[in-house]
Amino acid sequence: MKNIRVAAVQFEHAPSDKGANLEKIRGFVEQAARRGVELVAFPECSITGYWHLRHLDRDALAALAEPVFDGPSSQALVALSAHYGITIGAGLIEVAPDGRFYNAYVVAQPDGTRYCHRKLHAFVSPLLSSGSEYTVFNSPLECRIGVLTCYDCNICENVRITALQGADVLVAPHQTGGCRSTNPHTMGLIERALWDNRDGDPDAIEAELRGPKGRAWLMRWLPARAHDNGLFLVFSNGVGVDDDEIRTGNAMILDPYGRILAETWKAGEDMVVADLDASLLDQSTGRRWITTRRPELYGPLARATGRERDTRSVRFDKKGI
Repeated sequence: MKNIRVAAVQFEHAPSDKGANLEKIRGFVEQAARRGVELVAFPECSITGYWHLRHLDRDALAALAEPVFDGPSSQALVALSAHYGITIGAGLIEVAPDGRFYNAYVVAQPDGTRYCHRKLHAFVSPLLSSGSEYTVFNSPLECRIGVLTCYDCNICENVRITALQGADVLVAPHQTGGCRSTNPHTMGLIERALWDNRDGDPDAIEAELRGPKGRAWLMRWLPARAHDNGLFLVFSNGVGVDDDEIRTGNAMILDPYGRILAETWKAGEDMVVADLDASLLDQSTGRRWITTRRPELYGPLARATGRERDTRSVRFDKKGI
């Protein structure tokens, strides 16, 4: 891997307004180009919107969804990537050739190569299917890039497999923070009034974004994903109104030691930029630990325990997230 400059964006989408969201993406890409960024990550479903999807019936979802790569949104990302010479990742709802819908994340690279990650743990709508493949690929940035979408990153096995497939940089698009939960130790709703009054009382909303419903929750696990697997992690997230919840932003970039290189807790859209020092990878703690694995001991990881449950039931049951 060579040293590269990357950016993570926190983004307030307009639900189902792909044109408006793509125009906003275009503006951030222009800004990224002026700052010499080579890879920019936008949030999960940043093109289509996210939390409102649970209200859509099949016809409405079909009207919003697009084929990946041949659809207009994918083509817009490809054109932006080629024009500005930047690798761009952004999320949308895909309709596959067999008619299934996926929470998809498209990565377009300036050399014309394109990749799509289908979220492994889809839950926002019963109409969405979950993907079944990991996404790790070579980049003209002379590194291997992996993609895991939101809940995918919660499952530590997913990040480890992505690392074992050679990822140097993990692109981690999210729509998280401020989530409804009856678990008193995991997030919780943020009052809409605090967001609406963010200009009048910025300290109040920023305290929520930095507290247990936002950054403090992320700090329980996000640095460990980077540290334990010896990879850079580019965390992009929604911010602001997402149907009846307030997303907490906290876009950040972490190094292979789990240290934060750049972050924001701004109560609004923002982009953070960091230079990734490739020399940190080889001797990082996580990479050294991986070399001492004993795979012959890990058979139980691939066997069902009988306690497995669909992500939807875990996300929406009375116990919360």
